[in-house]
Amino acid sequence: MSNHLSDRIQNMSTSATLAMAAKARELRNEGKDIIGLSLGEPDFNIPDFIKEAAKQAIDDNYSSYTPVDGYAELKQAISLKFKRDNGLEYAPNQIVVSSGAKQSLFNIAMVVLNPGDEVILPAPYWVSYSDIVKLAEGVPVEVKTDIDTDFKMTPAQLEAAITPNTRMIWFSSPCNPSGSVYSKAELEGLAEVLKKHPNIYVVSDEIYEHINFAGGHVSIAGIDGMYDRTVTVNGVSKAFAMTGWRIGYIGGPEWIAKGCTKLQGQVTSGANAIAQRAVITALEAPVSKIQYMIDEFHKRRDLVLGLLGEIEGFNLNVPEGAFYVFPDISAFFGKTLNGTTINNASDFALYLLEHANVATVTGEAFGNPNCIRISYAASEKELKEAIARIKAVV
Repeated sequence: MSNHLSDRIQNMSTSATLAMAAKARELRNEGKDIIGLSLGEPDFNIPDFIKEAAKQAIDDNYSSYTPVDGYAELKQAISLKFKRDNGLEYAPNQIVVSSGAKQSLFNIAMVVLNPGDEVILPAPYWVSYSDIVKLAEGVPVEVKTDIDTDFKMTPAQLEAAITPNTRMIWFSSPCNPSGSVYSKAELEGLAEVLKKHPNIYVVSDEIYEHINFAGGHVSIAGIDGMYDRTVTVNGVSKAFAMTGWRIGYIGGPEWIAKGCTKLQGQVTSGANAIAQRAVITALEAPVSKIQYMIDEFHKRRDLVLGLLGEIEGFNLNVPEGAFYVFPDISAFFGKTLNGTTINNASDFALYLLEHANVATVTGEAFGNPNCIRISYAASEKELKEAIARIKAVV
């Protein structure tokens, strides 16, 4: 039989982070001692108080289909969370709960974009943004940033990227992969540009909001004039270490929420019942309950920066959030290491996997071909060993 896959799926990239994780698993199965620093997944267990809520939900027989846009009690908890943590007033009819923040992003693209609509992506951006936009027949427009500006887009760069076809801008703060955090002043600068273009909507991905060492998270929806044109996306995967529970959510204009609910009703319907009940408990708890994880990430960041700083050729900045470092390794391009010529970041990431047994991710997947992403969501022991191995092979 010939290949009858649709053009849509054949033109789509495979997620580079998932591909690298799969390759690392394969090598582990062959008996190699691989240290995985490629996945954006906290290495903590879920806090016990959240587990107890899930067990209670099972005992309380939460086993039926859930409302498409989420349990009313969960949407109420999300509404209170937005108010408490972000100073944002989202009524329950402006909130949609999905099976992970990735589905939330997909829903938004499908309900807002028409074929040919342009979406500005400050690069580096999270690996799936570009393909989600393309699936919705939109056109991703990359705005290149670099390590000297801490990988943040300036108002002038935003202005230069806008065309009559620009429909949206998508970004994350704290950012995956760079760990950059936009300050209030920086977001106000971008908002000033957007105010001249009232038909452009913003998707603000805030899933790493609590893993923030910059002294406070700012939501662009809270900036004057931006509330009615921003969709705030969040979830529980990162701060609560609940990656496999698959709960994400949005707060935004009611018409977008309605569209997302309509689409979700034909695709997955409501998210998992037990996970939703557990998330009510997670979001109602004070942030202090997860502070120990945030403190640990902060410590690891400093450890990793210190150790990588000793390796010649690694150009580093100080990421202020998330749990990644995004070093510029272009100093190695054109060099031959152990018989392998390094032409780009992908070559370098594969070289580290092969020779150091350390899995990282090429920056090419995130729209930056000069960098690699290293996740420090691993134990101190593993991080020290991984960086010692990298140092030995470069």
